[in-house]
Amino acid sequence: MAVLSVRGLHKGFGSGAQRLEVLKGIDLTLEKGELVALMGPSGCGKSTLLNIIGGLLDADSGSIKLNQFNYGVNHPSKLVDLRRNGIGWIFQDYHLIENLSALDNVALSLELSGMSSMQAEKEARISLEKVGLGDRISFKPDELSGGQRQRVSIARAISGSRPVLLADEPTGNLDIQSGEDILVLFKELCSNSGISILMVTHDPILASKADRMLLLRDGTVAASDIKEAWGDEV
Repeated sequence: MAVLSVRGLHKGFGSGAQRLEVLKGIDLTLEKGELVALMGPSGCGKSTLLNIIGGLLDADSGSIKLNQFNYGVNHPSKLVDLRRNGIGWIFQDYHLIENLSALDNVALSLELSGMSSMQAEKEARISLEKVGLGDRISFKPDELSGGQRQRVSIARAISGSRPVLLADEPTGNLDIQSGEDILVLFKELCSNSGISILMVTHDPILASKADRMLLLRDGTVAASDIKEAWGDEV
């Protein structure tokens, strides 16, 4: 069952002779519990696509359906609800508040979305346990390894039972082993919690371990395999 459906998505920047068409009719679906890797050359529009799906940027045309949310050309009418109940973000740079503990980093995002402090702390503890940091909830970011900091950001993204995660180069700042550990965690979250993850990555080895690989090129997206995406030398 598709939890996310994107149809006919177009997006360009500029005007007249200077206009650049970045997305030229994107169609994709994300099934419940599925990990999908999105690849493509730098500047092809991967981050633009994620920003539109995440409700941060309007498309020129097309539509997006995520559970009860329908949007695309216009920001969803309840953007706060989309961020609270629809989509969680995971970034390469973690985006953690350095003087807050892991627990408070996760709880704060829930409180900002309107959840009571008591409920936010409860949800934060549950999320941190899911990512294997139940014994690190009082640690601040500078007391954690890079892989552990990324786990805190993942806990923040899944808190509140969001069904879809958008991961933009989530292993870009990690060593090889930590990156592989994060991918294992992603697959566990997909299998055990039914979360769906769309992951942008430049790492062909990690991408090959996803359930599916998509290649964004020339403004469109299509099913891909490791050879097609990276050539025979891979």
